[in-house]
Amino acid sequence: MGQLQRRDEISSELKWRLEDIYASDSAFEEDLEKLKNSKERILALRGTLTSGENLLKALQLQDEVGLLADRIITYSYMRRDEDNANSLYQGYAASAMAAAVELSAVQSFFVPEILNLNPDTVRKWVKNTAGLKLYEHYLENILRKKAHTLPAEQEQLLAAAGEMAQAPRNIFTMFNNADLKFPEVKNDAGETVELTHGRYIQLLESQNREVRKGAFDALYSTYTAWKNTLGATYNSALKKELYFAKARKYNSSLEAALHEDNVDPEVYVNLVDSIHDHLHLMYRYVRLRKKLLGLEELHMYDLYVPMVADQDLEFPREQAIKMLQEGLGALGPEYISDMNASFTDGWIDWLENRGKTSGAYSWGTYGVHPYVLMNYQGTLNDVFTLAHELGHAMHTYYSNKHQEFVNSNYTIFVAEVASTLNEALLMDDLLKKTEDPRQKAYLLNHFLEQFRGTVFRQTMFAEFEMIVHGKVGQGEQLTSDKFSEIYYDLNKKYFGEDIVVDEAIAMEWARIPHFYRPFYVYKYATGFSAAISLSQQILDQGQPAVQRYLEFLAGGGSDYPINLLQRAGVDMSKPEPIVQAMAVFEQLLSELEQLAETEL
Repeated sequence: MGQLQRRDEISSELKWRLEDIYASDSAFEEDLEKLKNSKERILALRGTLTSGENLLKALQLQDEVGLLADRIITYSYMRRDEDNANSLYQGYAASAMAAAVELSAVQSFFVPEILNLNPDTVRKWVKNTAGLKLYEHYLENILRKKAHTLPAEQEQLLAAAGEMAQAPRNIFTMFNNADLKFPEVKNDAGETVELTHGRYIQLLESQNREVRKGAFDALYSTYTAWKNTLGATYNSALKKELYFAKARKYNSSLEAALHEDNVDPEVYVNLVDSIHDHLHLMYRYVRLRKKLLGLEELHMYDLYVPMVADQDLEFPREQAIKMLQEGLGALGPEYISDMNASFTDGWIDWLENRGKTSGAYSWGTYGVHPYVLMNYQGTLNDVFTLAHELGHAMHTYYSNKHQEFVNSNYTIFVAEVASTLNEALLMDDLLKKTEDPRQKAYLLNHFLEQFRGTVFRQTMFAEFEMIVHGKVGQGEQLTSDKFSEIYYDLNKKYFGEDIVVDEAIAMEWARIPHFYRPFYVYKYATGFSAAISLSQQILDQGQPAVQRYLEFLAGGGSDYPINLLQRAGVDMSKPEPIVQAMAVFEQLLSELEQLAETEL
């Protein structure tokens, strides 16, 4: 491990190629100025939406400016993510966001003017104006939000507050990735190394329990030292969401967040209730983990170490690529051929470096191939993370290929389906190829852990969000200690009596970036469940199911997510997919329990 490399010490073939967005920083600066100078062109549209032709002209200009804003934000933020301590790209990101927010305020009259029109008139224009049909879903989505859209002057005030509203999330991002420093800990070799976000899970997977405990204690003692700052930051994020929800006449922050996807809050509640009904399966899993690890007491830092030890399971980058090419073969030659471009054409930023944003994500901008940020360490988990992020990337690739800009931006609700389906297919392939009982048990452990992490854990996160946003909505004042109390109690509820819920885990809420993007994480659990269903259809039905799935990817944001998924073959408006996912979890759990009795 040792000290982290600097950005300039990493080979270019292991870095993403942001030059495909802008060949140089000066080209970015030119487009930034162009965006700033778009103000008058947009203002000239005010009061002109009096015909289908004028509406089309306005929508086309909005797309032109929107694409420009999307490109400068994507480029600047991804450059910043390469090294959060780089002041040049900190400035670029801030300038890009400021320009985009200003333009958003300038064009805030646009939606209210559409809503002032007779909906039947708008629909008649769509039908009779050449070129306007492209914007039908976009316009219907606006008309759907009529009750929550304010008069133009008030919309302009809300839009102008947009940059200020980003403060809690931006403060947390800079603190967590650039300023926060962790102490040194011992690794498996007994070496003293710097603890980082990227190394933390790798250390928790160590077979040496002292290594696991050392990393766990070091991480949470660091966050605990900053608990008041982190509590105030998160409390500000909660109040910000409530302010905007109430301003737009929603009953709650939850309702406001889900309305964007046209998802009923009942879907969210159904998820939490369905998982509550199946917590006995998590308790079984915890008991099995305790048994296989041979521990008198199971602690929170024992949840990531493989229950079946295999020190040789390391996966170099080239092997991971081959595993994906084979494991996703069920999706057909077109998908594999298109995915292969990601490995050769500068899509992926592979390695951790000093100052780089932690974790992994896929991002991109219309008209350029998608990108994937990794912090690849060579673990099995990293291989599945790569499959996950490439699922997002391929969704973006097909969406951008088949949809115009206005309909290309699919929602997060469906995004997690594409990523998780890749993981499910990869796991199925690996399980089929593995005959050794210990290897199979290792894989089953990993897949069960995916369920734990993506369905149970994310639902616990979702319930935490539902509780704390609800309390703020009722006027309660929340502190770091209160957040920790709520979070600790949820851990006890979700993990049961057969594990020691260490007090330190109460601070875990303070390190979850997704909490600054509220009511996001539940989509991991619903998306995972949909992906399990669709992956089974692909494996059972072959080409017809593949075709439906590829059409779903190509659908982008051309319809509401529930409708897109229904056409792909799964109905997320009902709890059945969650129940089906739990049935698969129980099946895998029983298989590992049987192996534990007879083979291990």
